Amino acid sequence: MTATEPAASDAIVADMVPQPAPGATPPRTPLIARAAAELVGTAALVAVVVGSGIQATELTDDVALQLLANSTATVFGLGVLITLLGPVSGAHFNPAVTLAEWWTARRGGAGVTARELAVYVPAQIAGAIAGAILADAMFGEPLVKWSTHDRSAGNLLLGEVVATAGLILLIFGLAKSDRLRFAPVAVASYIGAAYWFTSSTSFANPAVTIGRAFTDTFAGIAPASVAGFIAMQLIGAVVGLALVAVIFMRGKTELDQPAA
Repeated sequence: MTATEPAASDAIVADMVPQPAPGATPPRTPLIARAAAELVGTAALVAVVVGSGIQATELTDDVALQLLANSTATVFGLGVLITLLGPVSGAHFNPAVTLAEWWTARRGGAGVTARELAVYVPAQIAGAIAGAILADAMFGEPLVKWSTHDRSAGNLLLGEVVATAGLILLIFGLAKSDRLRFAPVAVASYIGAAYWFTSSTSFANPAVTIGRAFTDTFAGIAPASVAGFIAMQLIGAVVGLALVAVIFMRGKTELDQPAA
């Protein structure tokens, strides 16, 4: 054994140290750091969504190309943000995800506490609003101008249920199957695809929905449409958790079987 090789006793000690459960928020990160990560991450995400939308409309009048540019920037931006901030806060950037984690924690799974929930959600909303304002500022738009983009049609609301249910199923399915290491690529890829296969272009995020109401640009949503979108997103989160419970149901082991 060379000097650079770990001793067998060191490996045994390392194995005895409790490891965080899949999906659990890193235990030694101070809550203020996690809140900052959620605020900054959500702000950056909304800045990417809104900023790329503005840039796209300035470069072309083709709506398909505008959506392609917007979705492509979001895929890359979200993947980078999850990779960077996931080890700090779990990279939720989304009250629906945080609420779902809190619910699973209440039922004995890994997730955030009520105190963490109360800190994460306001940080995400504040970050989303700040991100929209920042994007407007970078492109010389009015810092705050309520969106006039109505998104209240029933088919769009259905799209939000589908988009959010799929997102929750993906995230918690990865956690159940111990594959959260793939989250940066998987979640970003899903959102990029959902831009195109859902009628609503997949907001799937109450905080982002609120932030996008503050900008009257390509990615905006009229304030009157916000409540409906958020309601459908929360319904989608419930549907997603139900799908996780069914699809990733644990089978009974021999120890679970009643004695003959």
